[in-house]
Amino acid sequence: MTDLKKYQGIIPAFYACYDEKGDINPAAVRELTRWFIDQGVQGLYVGGSSGECIYQSVAERKLVLENVMAEAKGKITIIAHIACNNTADSQELARHAESLGVDAIASIPPIYFKLPPYAIAKYWNDMSAAAPNTDFIIYNIPQLAGVSLSVPLLKEMLKNPRVIGVKNSSMPTQDIQMWADEGAIVFNGPDEQLISGLVMGAVGGIGGTYGVMPQLYVELYRCVKAGEMAKSLEIQNDCCRIIYKLCSGHGNMYGMIKETLRRMGSPDCGSVRAPLAELIESDYPIVDECVAMIQAAIAKYC
Repeated sequence: MTDLKKYQGIIPAFYACYDEKGDINPAAVRELTRWFIDQGVQGLYVGGSSGECIYQSVAERKLVLENVMAEAKGKITIIAHIACNNTADSQELARHAESLGVDAIASIPPIYFKLPPYAIAKYWNDMSAAAPNTDFIIYNIPQLAGVSLSVPLLKEMLKNPRVIGVKNSSMPTQDIQMWADEGAIVFNGPDEQLISGLVMGAVGGIGGTYGVMPQLYVELYRCVKAGEMAKSLEIQNDCCRIIYKLCSGHGNMYGMIKETLRRMGSPDCGSVRAPLAELIESDYPIVDECVAMIQAAIAKYC
């Protein structure tokens, strides 16, 4: 039986690491993994949106996970997002993830074509069958996938004993309560409402901006669990302001995050992959503001 305690806490979404040519940089992947471990996070979510998965090949995604696991196995929880827009590639990544010993695999629904619930269930169950000894987590992100998880679909998926929960990135926190009522563990997805998600029953959070300020989210989680709600709200509000600033440039948010990390002395993850927009000159003063905001918040709360 799965020990669900390993899923409780702050799980940053891992960032894609590229070299100067735009290829996967294994050394940077390992360095970033070690850095995350040192920050005291519960685990890492590898190969998702923050990892730019839809712009990478199956071989590249395998390479990233192999290098994460070389550093992280047995030290922190690893959830590997393995969805591709076809079942065969998804199953290949599922088998590969299980062979490396990840704690769980996760998947968005198929995108572009709007499939009926029974087809989505088969897609998820087929990839789960390719990793029969590994926990499976549904990734609900309707604003990007174009498909919303429903109670009937979740009930159908929970017939599979490997399906343990939902990474919930829909905006209504009410959804967290609905999935939890069906017996699923739930991870809060929208970083801007982690405190609300935890109050509604999420066991922890998986987030794309956690990685640029992990200390703040770890402290926010601790405060909620300790009942220090006033402080947790202050941290959440400051995290939101930092997110708004990260999103205010010309460059893609993940490019802003990577440059912010680099300027704070964290591992150099390179840029982002096209068609994501790279930073331009006017973005760098905004990055400086982000660095100052993060450092001030860490000094204040941590």
